[in-house]
Amino acid sequence: MTLFGSSGIRGIIDKSFLELVFEVGLSVGSSYRSVVVGCDTRTSSSALKHAFISALLSAGSRCYEAGTIPTPTLAYAAREFEAGAMLTASHNPPQYNGIKLCNPDGSAFDSAQRERIEEMVRNQNLEMASWEVMETSRSYPQAIEEHIDRILQDFGNGFKIKVVLDCGCGAASLVSPYLLRRMGCEVIALNCDPSGYFPRGIEPIPENLGMLVQAVKATGADLGIAHDGDGDRMVAVDDAGRFISGDKLLTLFARELKAEQVVTTVDASMAVEESGFEVIRTRVGDAFVSEELRKGGGFAGEPSGSWIFPTVSYCPDGIYAAAQITRIACEKRLSKLVDDLPSYPILRGSVWGEGVIMERVERRLMEMETVPVSKIDGLKFSFKDGWLLIRPSGTEPKIRLTAEARNQAKAQRLYDLAIEAIKECIKG
Repeated sequence: MTLFGSSGIRGIIDKSFLELVFEVGLSVGSSYRSVVVGCDTRTSSSALKHAFISALLSAGSRCYEAGTIPTPTLAYAAREFEAGAMLTASHNPPQYNGIKLCNPDGSAFDSAQRERIEEMVRNQNLEMASWEVMETSRSYPQAIEEHIDRILQDFGNGFKIKVVLDCGCGAASLVSPYLLRRMGCEVIALNCDPSGYFPRGIEPIPENLGMLVQAVKATGADLGIAHDGDGDRMVAVDDAGRFISGDKLLTLFARELKAEQVVTTVDASMAVEESGFEVIRTRVGDAFVSEELRKGGGFAGEPSGSWIFPTVSYCPDGIYAAAQITRIACEKRLSKLVDDLPSYPILRGSVWGEGVIMERVERRLMEMETVPVSKIDGLKFSFKDGWLLIRPSGTEPKIRLTAEARNQAKAQRLYDLAIEAIKECIKG
């Protein structure tokens, strides 16, 4: 049984998933004696949260409820407890929900912790505590204010710029608008009602952010910011109304933080190395990135919009990242900074499919062109002037594709090779 993907446990909401959440809660409660719990704005999150809390209390654990908050806010609150639990499916569509589990330093449960939870659920080793040691849940209402105050310690106020902010009606709606205004920004809020009904695709990718781009151009804003459903991701639009790729944001943040060593994933651009950083690459997913960053390094990030600032916590923090990009935009025009960054043509996409046998994909591609292959995460083919990555998604039934090369034609050729190989293997 494998419950955990690249970022927690996720699934479509039904009776069996609700039962799974209770079982995971019993497992966590029997291992961790104090747990802080939060949830995102999804319509199903409150039901899952109460099921999880009931399980914690049934196991004899002491539970503190932080309410509806972003994942990084919950992770920062976890410093006061043995563990933190967030009920969220992050950027997945609204019919999904899930659980993210974190340690007191904000890092996601590591491989050993995940295996222990899976083993307990698999073996049904889920004993309840006796009635006399069960307690009532407690409230932890100060989580948002504590997170904002911690971020303001590093940034203060006086940032007199105009920012368009799109929270997608997710959990960041409860934090980012207030943080940026306290920093001194003029905030034009889009989709900042924490309703749980997502008015756009909740994943902060270019095709979902047309309203943000238009608003930045129409208002003459200095910056546009967008979050996903639980606020652990942050992406940006520059003052010219252009979406800034995650690869460029990675380099921009690393330079701002003067990081010598950067931890990132196998799907990040080769331009990161060429910017002069020592780069350590991991599997895609914040659990793997934070696990590596805990060994050392000044900064970590993923081109999907996840940024980890270890001085605060080892959880991707889209709220802190919003403050960081605001400071950068206040010091110099973002469009100029972005244009000065190295970049190569890079194509990202996905195809729907489960059960694709990666060995068959590898054989088919090697028939087309023999090159070195890395298997850190999926299959990464290294060509003379570019690379191609094919990997199963850790959060959805998709195969993710990434191709980068020194010219557009080569990148497109590599991407098309991947599509051809996958389709042939699905048919066969």
